[in-house]
Amino acid sequence: MSVSSNASSASRNGSVDDSTTTTTTNTEGSELTHILNRRQEIMDSLEAGIEVPRSFKVVNVYTEFHEFSRKQIKDYQKTFNTYDTARDGFLDLNELKYMMEKLGAPQTHLGLKRMIAEVDEDHDGKISFREFLLIYRKAQAGELDNDSGLNQLARLTEIDVEQVGVNGAKSFFEAKIEQQLQSNKFHDEIRQEQEERRREDEERVQRRQQFQQRAAIFQ
Repeated sequence: MSVSSNASSASRNGSVDDSTTTTTTNTEGSELTHILNRRQEIMDSLEAGIEVPRSFKVVNVYTEFHEFSRKQIKDYQKTFNTYDTARDGFLDLNELKYMMEKLGAPQTHLGLKRMIAEVDEDHDGKISFREFLLIYRKAQAGELDNDSGLNQLARLTEIDVEQVGVNGAKSFFEAKIEQQLQSNKFHDEIRQEQEERRREDEERVQRRQQFQQRAAIFQ
């Protein structure tokens, strides 16, 4: 009886271990499903006038944000923790306000709310660390307006403001903007040259056609 009981217990324990392994393996694949389900749950509850309790989920940011190195993510975490003064794992509006002021790019109240809304996927009015990483993903993909608050945040946090100071950060940011403008100017000049060549080719074709038409009269 004791042996059978132990075997049964071992079988159950083995089953739990397998389930844990499967859950860990499927974490990455279920992340998007979780977000979509959570968003639908919130929308349905709001329509019904029901408050939805916040659910917590462990996210493997190293797996999800594969475009960043582990060092980059750890640096982003350090920046995030610096301004998460409440130590609750979120940046609320006041903490984001403080952050942007320290970076030398203060925002209006509405501007701060727009910044949060752009990455607030669970609509809780705060920025989690995962949502914080979305800022850098959008910046890297060129999905942020140059003059937006999130773009300023992403660019200004590329250097250590504590070391170079606000003026140094602003100079760095201005240099990045100037570099981008120069790059845009270079591409604009290339496009202008290509357009001029295209017009010259069209004019050359038109002249040839006109010559052929006049020559046909005398044939």
